[in-house]
Amino acid sequence: MIFFGRRLLLPIAASAAFFIVNGALSSQSLPPAKAPLPEAPLPQLQNRAETGAAQDLVAEAYSSSSLAGASGSSELQTQPPAQTQSPDQPLSDADKKKAAENELQRELHQRLAGVVPNFNAVLDGSHVPLSAGQKMRASFRSAIDPYQFGLALITSGYGQANDSHSSIDPNGTHHGYPQGWGGFGCRYGANYVDQFNGTIIGNGILPALLHQDARYFRMGEGHSFKKRFFYSLSTTVVARSDSGKLQPNYSNVLGNLVSGGISNFYYPKAERGVALTIEQGMEVTAEGSIGALLIEFYPDIRRHFSKHPQK
Repeated sequence: MIFFGRRLLLPIAASAAFFIVNGALSSQSLPPAKAPLPEAPLPQLQNRAETGAAQDLVAEAYSSSSLAGASGSSELQTQPPAQTQSPDQPLSDADKKKAAENELQRELHQRLAGVVPNFNAVLDGSHVPLSAGQKMRASFRSAIDPYQFGLALITSGYGQANDSHSSIDPNGTHHGYPQGWGGFGCRYGANYVDQFNGTIIGNGILPALLHQDARYFRMGEGHSFKKRFFYSLSTTVVARSDSGKLQPNYSNVLGNLVSGGISNFYYPKAERGVALTIEQGMEVTAEGSIGALLIEFYPDIRRHFSKHPQK
């Protein structure tokens, strides 16, 4: 199967993320919620008792995520949160641009475990909309980060070992990418271009055109694990506009479909077509939930293991 590796790894990664995070959080009590930021961009939803339904949890989560700070993420930040617009003292256009640039520069230094880029995340609860040019700069910086080249190297090696993008017909004729260095080069190029297109289109071009904020807004501590878990999963299909309103995450979903369509130009003929493009786009969208969970819970997991060093 074309996407056998993804179908195998996605449920394993999702299950591992759930149990590791739940185990890490169950050993510590939740700290009290932090005081709201005075310039939170979204109006507060009416408080409701949790019903356990995912829809209610997600709705409350989005309201809370704009208020909660990123406790435990101090290792990812080097500057204080950027000031947002105050109702009493509106910021000028120049001040707004400066605040957005300060926030962008802070985000471009965020990494998980000091290695994995975390450039597309808001960790302090603030919301300073980025301009179209700033969105493009952030997506390009992420797309050319050395980590992306290393990731493509690993996935290409895995594909080479499993002879991905390759098939043999009943007559014994080999189709698709061959083995050897030539085949490895084809797989490496395809994997990196997939990553590059997805990042540039989904995090840069479409958010700029649709006036959406493609960043992940971390909810942080002070909320139940269940609420944070469902909120993280929802962000693959729910996003904020530049004004802070919730709306379908067109940028992410359409970006994955468009990048999948572009891959028809360099994937083997047997792996092209509308059905395969939609299948790949939906799988990549689902895989995005794993990244959202990692951004949300990495500081908790890091703090948990730092308090319980292995002997």
